[in-house]
Amino acid sequence: MIARRRVLASGAVGTAALTLAACGGSGGSAGSGADPTDTEANKGKTLTLWIMEGTNAKTDEYVEALKQAFTERTGATLDVQVQPWDGAHDKFVTAMSGGTGPDVAEVGTTWTPEFADAGGLDDLTDDIKAAGLDADLVPGLVEAGTLDGRLYGMPWYAGVRSILANKEILDAAGVNQQPASWDDLLNMITTLKQKNPDLIPFPVPGASLFAMMPFVWGAGGEIATQDGDAWKAAINQPPAVEGLQFYADLALKHNSSTPAASTWKETDSLAAFTQGDVAMFVTGSWVPATVKQDNPELAEKLVAFTIPAKDSAVAGSFLGGSHLCRFTETKEPELAFELIKLMATGDFATRWATETNFFPGSQEALDQVVSEGDEITKVFAQQMSEGGTSVPVTPAWGQIEGKKTLPTLLTKILGGTPVQQAADEAAQEMDQIFQA
Repeated sequence: MIARRRVLASGAVGTAALTLAACGGSGGSAGSGADPTDTEANKGKTLTLWIMEGTNAKTDEYVEALKQAFTERTGATLDVQVQPWDGAHDKFVTAMSGGTGPDVAEVGTTWTPEFADAGGLDDLTDDIKAAGLDADLVPGLVEAGTLDGRLYGMPWYAGVRSILANKEILDAAGVNQQPASWDDLLNMITTLKQKNPDLIPFPVPGASLFAMMPFVWGAGGEIATQDGDAWKAAINQPPAVEGLQFYADLALKHNSSTPAASTWKETDSLAAFTQGDVAMFVTGSWVPATVKQDNPELAEKLVAFTIPAKDSAVAGSFLGGSHLCRFTETKEPELAFELIKLMATGDFATRWATETNFFPGSQEALDQVVSEGDEITKVFAQQMSEGGTSVPVTPAWGQIEGKKTLPTLLTKILGGTPVQQAADEAAQEMDQIFQA
């Protein structure tokens, strides 16, 4: 047994100090070594799974199929509890501190290191390796679930952001082509504005961190850097500042955006795009399917491009999504991992990806989804495979995310604060959190 004592970020409501016992250290929960597929031995056992609400429009159908398949495979009963994203972080914190968590849960990729560091999640490294799954996982999701060289979250699904555009508008301006650099993107924007002054060529949404970050990464910048166990903000260093300056200048100097967008979320950009006011915008890989469902006529006009870096066609873009995690309090670690395997591989992995329009966490399932997808799917997949990037993999990230440090940085810049000053202020706040 090893004990970990850490501070868990509790979103907007502050912090909660936890002392949790993480059994097994590098090997996860201490199990009996029982065969999880022994259906006779598992009769009468029940496993609890938490998954998040709203990701899958067909959650009820998926859950029923999963419960049936799990019982057929193991003999045990599966109790699936669908949780709302709103407030989920604090519900996890409360459950872990009180020992009332589920056996397995969907955990957002930016939360996994935090919860693992608190001792609430099992180390799955050895289980994944023993199952022969370690070589088939999407690297960006592995990175996001790894703490101190050990993997605490099984990659389940992911999304990435690229550029979605109205090809009818782009064709009319003669700019329907993949931008190979920032210069190309700027040329597209200025041409679109010249052709139609009332159009918003490329909104810069002030409340969207992950629409901004490709420009920081595309300039060679970082959010923060790690030296040993210590993290230090890098958002105010020259490469990051260059990316922030270029992105802000799209709005402030080149009229790519609108002043109203300084408070926009990505959903606001989508709404303006749907209304025909926006030519192209940064959005998630799951959005084209939403457009197809809600506006089939517009869906026929969609085209996608990778977000370019300063001097290349693919910038880093946030690879977000969810892991499947086994909680340390489980009394059935073998059954819990059997459930994780069932959900994260094979038919259930591809089914979830197809129904949610996210990408699966295993490379084999990802390759299948891409091969069966359209050209838009392939663009997002290219951004994911060549540019998928994680936020700093540190338990402190939850607090930085909760304080909205980086969206506030962008809002300040769009409001007139010099880029270097706003970046320095953000870096100072981040370093205070890292050092706490």
